[in-house]
Amino acid sequence: MNTFYRSTTITSLVCFTALLSACSESASPEVAAEAAVDPELVIAESFIDAFYSFDRDRLAPIMAAAPESAPRLLYYQGSAEGGNYEVLLRTPCARDEEGIVNCPVKVKDDRVQALGTGFDVTDTFHLTFDDGVLVKVTTSSNDQDIYRQAAVWVRENMPEVMEGPCKNRGTLEGTPVECSRAMTAGYKAFVASPDFPGVPPLPEDAQ
Repeated sequence: MNTFYRSTTITSLVCFTALLSACSESASPEVAAEAAVDPELVIAESFIDAFYSFDRDRLAPIMAAAPESAPRLLYYQGSAEGGNYEVLLRTPCARDEEGIVNCPVKVKDDRVQALGTGFDVTDTFHLTFDDGVLVKVTTSSNDQDIYRQAAVWVRENMPEVMEGPCKNRGTLEGTPVECSRAMTAGYKAFVASPDFPGVPPLPEDAQ
């Protein structure tokens, strides 16, 4: 691992340890107890705190040792800010059988609201650690098919969006806040178009 990333991350870990008692005061007793015996869960919860603070300077240091993941996640944070993400349910981070720490967060956002589906999406962050150091972050989501159809429609019918505010998506050179707002407008245009297939039924587990 790059020496710079390792030293920067160790400094961050020291800060997380120093703040553990403060974090525990705001967390539920169950989360605090689990985090106390698993420092990686402390980092994971701090990652989620930082992501939804919409403060790039707060999130970036946590991914100091994850340079391949950082640009995309920082872009995603800006996109979430531009989409007015509101946390509805934050499930405590937990480790799966493969050792990955998973952090599900149910949110309300402008693009889904523009579709009028009544379905609130759960985004899950998957954090990989190496000897206590965060080295990789990926995400998954339970978006409905209509959400992906809308994205395709905007790409095919609104090139000015893709070549304008949404150029350089997923990179540090991109403009995620502006892109997110433009995509919301695109989703509204999709709903108003003859191509819109109608609002799909809610999944059974969302009833």
